[in-house]
Amino acid sequence: MWKLMYAQTEQAVSAASAEAAKAAEAAQNAAQTTPGAANGQYSLFVMIAVFFAIMYFLMIRPQQKRDKERKAMLNSLTKGDKVVTSGGICGTIVNLTENHAVVKVDDNVKIEFVRSAVIQVLSREGEKKAK
Repeated sequence: MWKLMYAQTEQAVSAASAEAAKAAEAAQNAAQTTPGAANGQYSLFVMIAVFFAIMYFLMIRPQQKRDKERKAMLNSLTKGDKVVTSGGICGTIVNLTENHAVVKVDDNVKIEFVRSAVIQVLSREGEKKAK
C-alpha cells in the first residue's frame, strides 16, 4: 500500500514539475514578445490623443467661437438697437449701463434687464440712418 501511495505522489510531483517547466517557458516567450506589447501601448496612446484632438475641434473650439461672438455682440449694443431678450421680449434699447439695459417695449413701458439677457439684435439704429 505504501508503494502505491509513493508511486502516485511521485507521478504528481513529476506532473507538477512538467507544468512548472511549461509555465517558465511561457513566461520566457512572453518576455521575448514585450517589444510587441510596447507597440500596443504606443498605439493606445496615439488613439487617445486622436480622440482628444477630435473632441477639441468638434466640441470645445466651436463653443469658444460662439462665446466670443456673443461677447462681441453684447459689447456692441447701443441705444436704439432693436433686440430680443432671453424671455422672448422684443423692444428697443433706450439706456445702457455696464451691466444693465433698459428696453422700451411699448409707449411708456420700459423694462430693465441684465445686459446678458439680450440674445439677439434684430436691427441697429445706425443701419436705419444709412438707408
